[in-house]
Amino acid sequence: MSNMKAKLLLKERHQIHDHAFAELRVWQVSQPILGSRHNYKYALIYVVSGVCVIGYDNESGKGDHIHLNNREIPYRFTTPRQLLADFWQDIDQWRPE
Repeated sequence: MSNMKAKLLLKERHQIHDHAFAELRVWQVSQPILGSRHNYKYALIYVVSGVCVIGYDNESGKGDHIHLNNREIPYRFTTPRQLLADFWQDIDQWRPE
């Protein structure tokens, strides 16, 4: 992203519990990241006891994907709003109640 114009749209950190937090970063970029077909760059993580247990990102060359239980799963990006909804839904499903 260093050569690309980017506009920061979202940068938030949510403390979920004493030992867990979510960090969300979304940018609008002038052209799609290599491997993606949209003009957004994002990195969303859920960290528990110092370990990232859920991560959504579109790293250049890899495209849109989810890190879940030490696996990378393809993700079908539609909109930033849906991205955030999917991320929070995964956190809700992961969290032991």
